Amino acid sequence: MEQPRPTEEQATSPVAETVTDEFTDQVAADFIGEQPVAVELTAEQAEQVVLEEEQVKDEIEIQIDLLKDSDWVVRREAAITLGEMGDERCVEPLGRALRDGDWQVREVAIEGLGLIGSPAVELLTKLLRDWDVRKYAIAALGKIRDERVLDPLMLQLRNDEFKDDALNALVELGEPALSRLVAALKDKDENVRKQAVLALGRIKDSKAIDPLIDMLSDSDWFTRLTSAAALEAIGDDRGREAIKPLMKDPDMVVRMRVERILAKWKKQPA
Repeated sequence: MEQPRPTEEQATSPVAETVTDEFTDQVAADFIGEQPVAVELTAEQAEQVVLEEEQVKDEIEIQIDLLKDSDWVVRREAAITLGEMGDERCVEPLGRALRDGDWQVREVAIEGLGLIGSPAVELLTKLLRDWDVRKYAIAALGKIRDERVLDPLMLQLRNDEFKDDALNALVELGEPALSRLVAALKDKDENVRKQAVLALGRIKDSKAIDPLIDMLSDSDWFTRLTSAAALEAIGDDRGREAIKPLMKDPDMVVRMRVERILAKWKKQPA
């Protein structure tokens, strides 16, 4: 049976109001109890939070700051650490360390940039324009196996002052530089051809044997000499046979060197 609706007076009676207020208060209390309570930090606690934030300061920034230390040992260790981190943010500070007054700091900066690798190529290529750091930038590029380093390094073979640095860098790259060096054997610049021969002899890759054999007939005596020496370094029988005609070379120095090479080979076990 349907219950009669309460009259207006019953709905607003003190008893009804009391029941409603108690229910609302309980719901509110339950809700508040489930919410996180904001805690107001004391001045001492706030200071502690700041100290903790300082203690977790970015390690990279710490090492970058140490690169400015007056003690070269500290700078050297900082450069080593930045290189080992391998982070792209370490490239710029290590690039600046190439100008350090101590050679030991510059040396580890070169190594560090090599460890970081490809992210350092762009900066190092730009540093090639700076005579003061070009030598170190070349050395660093030689430690990065990225095809973008080849053109800048090959270009430096034409620079009388830095060609030996470029040669060393290309030798350190090894096999990735092989095709460029073989192509350089036909360069119009005699000095480039010579540097390419020297580099191939130090890399000692058998793929260079046939191109080096071709260089034995070069018009320049020094190129013929270094080509024979490069073939000796590679140590393949094809090279041994190819240099024998140089026993009658018009240049005495070439003939003497070839005689020593062939005599050395005869002493080696078959």
